[in-house]
Amino acid sequence: MRWALALALVVVVAVGIVLWRDPFLLVRGEFERQRLAAGLSRGSVVVDGHRWIYAERAAATPDAPTLVLVHGFTGSKENWYPLARALGGRYRLLIPDLPGWGESERRPGAAYGFGEQAAHVDAFVRALSPGRPVVLVGHSMGGGIAALVAARYPRDIAALALLDAAGVRFKDNQFGLDVLAGKNPFGVDDEASLQRYIDIVFHDPDAKPWLPWPASTALIRKRRADAAFEQTVLDRIGRSEESLLPGEEAARIRQPALLLWCRQDAVIDPSALDLYAARIPQARKVLLDGCGHMSLMERPAAVAEALVALAGDKPRDAQ
Repeated sequence: MRWALALALVVVVAVGIVLWRDPFLLVRGEFERQRLAAGLSRGSVVVDGHRWIYAERAAATPDAPTLVLVHGFTGSKENWYPLARALGGRYRLLIPDLPGWGESERRPGAAYGFGEQAAHVDAFVRALSPGRPVVLVGHSMGGGIAALVAARYPRDIAALALLDAAGVRFKDNQFGLDVLAGKNPFGVDDEASLQRYIDIVFHDPDAKPWLPWPASTALIRKRRADAAFEQTVLDRIGRSEESLLPGEEAARIRQPALLLWCRQDAVIDPSALDLYAARIPQARKVLLDGCGHMSLMERPAAVAEALVALAGDKPRDAQ
């Protein structure tokens, strides 16, 4: 019994030392748990001058469509894991960290605006789904990127889904006004700003992530380190001449499309849905209630249902 207690004490002390040295280990561990629960494997590839880290899952049938899921500003591939679970084995899934974000490579001096990322995403699609157009799904900033990909590289995109997508001049809200004023409303440098960030992007309290210490400390440290990069990207996609580029080019989109928003989105106001719909008249519109900016995490089952309907609209020769 004494030996067992002594061993337990040693384990606790060892774990404490490890977490003290690398508190982000808790966050990575939770991400790994979610990835495994969704049946996703981890991949790495060099495409378009960047090393990409991505999650992948094969479909239950070899002829199933491929879905490529593109995260938003300050996001990562892990944002899609709840939706991946909800989709089951219907589709092959490719879920990358965009260049500059998450675990993918960030190159000093490189630009990561809408146009550059659209070219990167198309290269990723062609490398990992050669000769087989995909269903491209983009959230927030990733939605603006996805819209440009569909408009500029239509042969590679069979269908398009925009979730709470950036790229149009939506009705003024506090988030948009702060961006236009030169601020980063998503900026995190302490516990209070971390909670504010979570409260901005999530409406459903049950969906908000729980970040106990020391995981919260690790995340704050990472966001501080990324602050200058975030500001540079936000300057490009939020208030430069290219901020409305996705909406301007969306009129060229001819593929089957889905526009999905949450009514309580405090980031990209739901008025953006109709602005995109005016440019993509063939798109199906879905407005969910009781959720905010993170529809993919707050309402994964409803988002999955809408994507299944979209993938069913895809031409057979593109499968």
